[in-house]
Amino acid sequence: MLRTRVVLLPIVLLGLLAAQSPRKPFPTQQIGQTENPPPEGPSKETLAKAAYRDSLDDARKLLALAEELRTDIEKNDRYVVSMDTIHKTEEIEKIAKRIRGRMKQQ
Repeated sequence: MLRTRVVLLPIVLLGLLAAQSPRKPFPTQQIGQTENPPPEGPSKETLAKAAYRDSLDDARKLLALAEELRTDIEKNDRYVVSMDTIHKTEEIEKIAKRIRGRMKQQ
């Protein structure tokens, strides 16, 4: 009986120690595979450059429309504005909002 206690005691102690130690999960990734795959799609720098180019193009359009608006207003000798002039002001507003939206995103 003493002999079984001597044999069983270390086995029980090892079992208790094994139960208390945290178990590591079995690795599921394959050999040579990184944990975080590289992001797909365009990088932030590429997106920022594209937004910059788009903003420059929109600024050029904005400047051209503003010049056209100024000449339209100067041509009118009456205090009445044509619908074409009003449409230009709306287009100017749209372009300005687009530029502002791009700048806020960065």
